[in-house]
Amino acid sequence: MRSIWNGAISFGLVSIPVKLMNATESHAVSFRQIHTEDGGRIRYRKVCELEDREVGQDEIGKAYEDADGSMIPITDEDLARLPVPTARTIEIVAFVPEERIDPLQMGSAYYLAASGAPAAKPYTLLREALGRSNRVAVARFALRGRERLGMLRVVGDTIAMHALLWPDEVRAPEGIAPDAGVTVRDQELDLADALMATLGEIDLDELHDEYREALEEVIAAKAAGEAPPQAPEAAPPGKVLDLMAALENSVRVARESRGRKGAGPAEEAEVASLPRRGESSPRAPEETGGKKSTSTAAKDRAAKDTAAKDTAAKKTAQKNTTAKNASAKNASAKNTAGRVTETRKPPVKKSTASATGKPAATSARPERRSAPKSTAEKATGAGRRTAAKSTAAKSTAGKRTAGKAASRKRSA
Repeated sequence: MRSIWNGAISFGLVSIPVKLMNATESHAVSFRQIHTEDGGRIRYRKVCELEDREVGQDEIGKAYEDADGSMIPITDEDLARLPVPTARTIEIVAFVPEERIDPLQMGSAYYLAASGAPAAKPYTLLREALGRSNRVAVARFALRGRERLGMLRVVGDTIAMHALLWPDEVRAPEGIAPDAGVTVRDQELDLADALMATLGEIDLDELHDEYREALEEVIAAKAAGEAPPQAPEAAPPGKVLDLMAALENSVRVARESRGRKGAGPAEEAEVASLPRRGESSPRAPEETGGKKSTSTAAKDRAAKDTAAKDTAAKKTAQKNTTAKNASAKNASAKNTAGRVTETRKPPVKKSTASATGKPAATSARPERRSAPKSTAEKATGAGRRTAAKSTAAKSTAGKRTAGKAASRKRSA
């Protein structure tokens, strides 16, 4: 890129030599004026009104036109003696958050490049400091015969500067807004939200100047001696009689346009009602046909699943309780049956086989089998048997002792 200005950035006591280059370029198609009868060029000549003759560039100077029409000459020496410290310096005066800068003040954009190897270190220091602080630098500089206000910010690995208008150069929007008596209904806002959601977002790199492209096609066709392409006639704009109908038609046209782009089925915009006064949050939209919305259906399914789990848990607990009670009853019945069987055992009659070899008929009364004894009954029976054995052992020992005593008396 070609530099248009050379100077230095004044960052406190640090001076950073830089070059100023245009960050933007115009692709507009320019035209020349011609004589329509013969196609000759129309040129402007610089003519002195007093002498009525054409003058050269070396004879032309600057002057300020006063209110009465008189001219006040201003020479280059007068401009050079102006007390402007920013003639060749970009003087940083403050660092502020970027949102403090009104976009209405932004003008032309420039790139600042380090001028020479010694400027690389301080240039990188300022760039890194701006990036880490998330702030922009406000500076003063002089360019093309006037002092300007600028904003320095980081763009990639470089420092960019935007020329800013002075605050008093931005006009206040007085008398531009419509009357305050206009009211907008919630339904109209809902449709506007739906239209915004349908249009959605877009990558700014996809936008291009269609008018310039069509103009270049016309120029190329005429240069080749062909007929220029005919542009389709634009539909006349209709009168807006009903704002609601216009918004609904806009939503429909936007959906159809997105469907024709071939980017897959366009997602339908969801119209959410705005919260009224006194309501904490908007109600969830319901689908047509009596179906519940997705969030409501999900909540219902979650509630049903929770209720089913609670019911299953209750049934399982009831089953476990019933099983425990049944086991306790069976154990009690078995203990009772064991006691009855132990105290009263009916005799079992066995029949002998006949001489002919036929099996003898069993008793009509079925044989009762004693129920298994419980642990307590087993322990009680074992204790009784041990006590009986100890008593018999004692009586046997007593008999032996008495016999030995009698034998001793006989021998004496």
